[in-house]
Amino acid sequence: MTWDITGMAAVANVGATPGEIFAALCAGRESRRPLMAFDPDKYRAAYAYEIDDRPEGGGDLPRRATRWLTTVVRQAADDAGLGEDLAQVPVLVGTTMREQRSLELWWRDGADVALAELHFGTALKAAFGASTTYTFANACSASLYALGMATDMIDLGLADTVVVAGTDAATEGGFGTLDRVQNDLPDALRPFDVTHKGMLMGEGAAAVVVQRAGTGTGPVHARVRGVSMGCDAHHATAPDPGGITRAVLDAHRRAGVRASDIDLVMLHGSGTPLNDTTESSVLRQIFQGAGAGPRMTAIKAMTGHTLGGSGLLSLVMAVLAMKEGTVPPVLGLTDPIPEAAGLGLVQGSPVSGDLAIAQVDAFGFGGINAVAIVEAAR
Repeated sequence: MTWDITGMAAVANVGATPGEIFAALCAGRESRRPLMAFDPDKYRAAYAYEIDDRPEGGGDLPRRATRWLTTVVRQAADDAGLGEDLAQVPVLVGTTMREQRSLELWWRDGADVALAELHFGTALKAAFGASTTYTFANACSASLYALGMATDMIDLGLADTVVVAGTDAATEGGFGTLDRVQNDLPDALRPFDVTHKGMLMGEGAAAVVVQRAGTGTGPVHARVRGVSMGCDAHHATAPDPGGITRAVLDAHRRAGVRASDIDLVMLHGSGTPLNDTTESSVLRQIFQGAGAGPRMTAIKAMTGHTLGGSGLLSLVMAVLAMKEGTVPPVLGLTDPIPEAAGLGLVQGSPVSGDLAIAQVDAFGFGGINAVAIVEAAR
């Protein structure tokens, strides 16, 4: 069974539409900036991948994650021809931090934030009349979890159309925690390169409209073939090779594909030594003997880690890569780690090819893993 993707939208530090973001990825433009949201004197890390939408003169605004969410939901719904009345359409949101940044601003600066405004459902109901909304705080896999839930809802006959979204703004609590627990000091997020030192936060949101196959009225961007979801609970932060292997193989099983069928892998690629070595080792084993193997890229090298929405943002970029027949490179990847030897990591400049099936990885703290398989619409 497949599910049609009929609408897409995204916003990140490098663009306000999927096309802008994809063009920036292909151009390989360095996008990190000196930290804007928080006092850099408090932290070792001096850079982040933030969206530049704050007032001139500095400071921060509440409800940024909510504003990006309503923006991408509106654009994706319009792209799918749904309009702005989503009263009968479930909206599923994946996130890591929800509106924690707004709570920080209320506590520290007395920002005007009502309790109801901390829930994404409040804004979705006000903007679109959405009466069925769910928020999944499943760490960095959240938006792919939401995608899997959407396909389940359609299969069970609960809906023919579901909007799936992910959103996160950088929070000081999250940034400060990462700054203290990472062993090294990253000045850029450089996944799979021997110089990688850790994760840096990014910001953004993405949304897709998923419909029962053949029920939409407009063009189909791509098709979801299968989504795996699981939690191995191996460790609070360290990824488990066994758990990630099970997630990938379960996604292949659900999608009815073999490793040799995969043309593109959108890597989780968080830039931490543990993630990069584990993900590389697992994929080397899975794709061993699968011919030349798929092309692989990791967009966090340009967008930073956009947390709960990162999986869905990678999925939207995978759809565009299949449409354009182009895979953007991993920015800054010049000397891959030994564990990545033999993998088809794209370096330096984009590569062209016939791309029909893509795998999208999202691995979160606590072993919360999700993998989606999407197919080009042809």
